[in-house]
Amino acid sequence: MISISHKAKQFLVLLIKVLIVGGAFYFIYNQLANNDQLDWQKFLVLFHKNQSFLGVTFILLLSILNRFFEILKWQNLVSYFLKISLPEATKQVLGALTAGLFTPNGLGEYAGKAVFYSKKETKKIIFLNLICNGIQMILTIVFGTIGLWFLGYGLWALGILGIFFFFFLFSFFIRNLKIKGYSIEKLIHKINGIPEAIHQKNIFLGICRYLVFSHQYYFLFLAFDVHLPYLIMIATIATVYFLASSLPTFQFLDFAVKGSVAVYFFGILGVNEWIVVFISTLMWFLNVVLPVLIGSYYVLNFKTKTSI
Repeated sequence: MISISHKAKQFLVLLIKVLIVGGAFYFIYNQLANNDQLDWQKFLVLFHKNQSFLGVTFILLLSILNRFFEILKWQNLVSYFLKISLPEATKQVLGALTAGLFTPNGLGEYAGKAVFYSKKETKKIIFLNLICNGIQMILTIVFGTIGLWFLGYGLWALGILGIFFFFFLFSFFIRNLKIKGYSIEKLIHKINGIPEAIHQKNIFLGICRYLVFSHQYYFLFLAFDVHLPYLIMIATIATVYFLASSLPTFQFLDFAVKGSVAVYFFGILGVNEWIVVFISTLMWFLNVVLPVLIGSYYVLNFKTKTSI
């Protein structure tokens, strides 16, 4: 077995940190500076027309609340086996977000959170992160399906419900099938092993987070002088988030995927394409870029641990 000296290990950790943070900054700059669909001149004209200190503060507050609810979700789930402080939960969530920026569907977040714990806790942390992200995805599917139905895409909604019903039946019949020692029945048993109070709080915080970022999207449309009936706007936003979240993508391309889906559905409502693209970019900047900038600090100051 090849042993690595302490200094070499420190250098390797530092190199990984610099690569993660440097890569994050590069991709953020590249997407903002070289996106031909972003007309900054139009944005500045509209911003000066409608600028409001209270309005900007309110939008930023919604971004803070969005991540705050995610941090509370993580703190709540980890309390299943360990009590962690709010600052510690913040460090883990934002640090993992930064680490997962380059991975499909943020899969790097699983490893990003696991490094804050000892190796023996790795499987437990990955499982809890699956629960944390899983409830958000379920809520996105539920609200998205309702949105599709409300907008008149009833067949789409029925088709989606049919697919999930099929997978539910299929999972029921293969629940005892084991793959490398794991089965659906074992997974359900582990989920049921978490206290009901933690699950209930997780669902409540997930709903709060969903309502926050969907309404942030809505208020940004109002700021860009898009005035459509509230229910139609919310239903369209729910549909966009659902369909965009179903596509495999990277965090740093999140706004491009959501933007393309949003352009289609809001285009049907007669909303100008550049406004939709800009709002999607702003949502990405406010809810991914800003937290990643803070998370970069935690990544650079991360110290390897053998226990927590």
